[in-house]
Amino acid sequence: MANVFIASHVLATGTAAPTPSGAEILGAFDGDGGLTGACWLGANIVPVGMTADDAPAFANAVRSADRRFASIFGPAEATLALYNGIGGRRARDVRAVQPLMAIDGGPAVRPDPLVRVTTLDDFEVLAPACVAMFEEEVGYSPVVGGSDNYYRRVRQLIQQGHSMARFGEDREVLFKAELGAVSSAATQVQGVWVNPAHRGLGLSHGGMAAVVGFARKLAPVVSLYVNDYNHRAKACYERVGFERVGTFATVLF
Repeated sequence: MANVFIASHVLATGTAAPTPSGAEILGAFDGDGGLTGACWLGANIVPVGMTADDAPAFANAVRSADRRFASIFGPAEATLALYNGIGGRRARDVRAVQPLMAIDGGPAVRPDPLVRVTTLDDFEVLAPACVAMFEEEVGYSPVVGGSDNYYRRVRQLIQQGHSMARFGEDREVLFKAELGAVSSAATQVQGVWVNPAHRGLGLSHGGMAAVVGFARKLAPVVSLYVNDYNHRAKACYERVGFERVGTFATVLF
């Protein structure tokens, strides 16, 4: 579950790296040449099986690569050790405690039957909801300076069948979520959002239950991570049946 980001990329492309965007994977090896830890290095930095003791060597390699990145995220101990080792860039936000949660069975509440997989016909109404979610979660607009990359990702998730939403009678997005990473063992939910005008009505419970039901057709385990201070979201996930299985951290630049 902690490494579903990398596993999903390997499953989709058949190779670990490099990607079309130039991302690569750095590896740490023991004396016999066995891989002991790794780090995804692209637009984001993601430790994979990395211990805090490995972090200084990876931090040196990241500094030598001299590339820009938007965030570091992954298992908390390795993520924070890597951030401290890299230095030189002041983070805009450090979210040091993000419960990693998972469910490996059916949801504990009734799925909302109106939540469905989206299509490209939904893009025009879905994209503004995705932007609103990002702004609320991260603190700035993902389309400042150009919308092509962000909207390309939204379309990609729709085309992959990994975007779900409930729409109102006027085509307004009421609830949405995406499967940001999909491997054969687990999926990872991202972008969970309820329209502010419709919050407090329980839409997130049935919506997440529907997402779980759909995601478990692709892999047996459904996972996500959430900010520790987001008590309402944690309560929703727990009610649906998610349990805490670890701790992530995210450093935003």
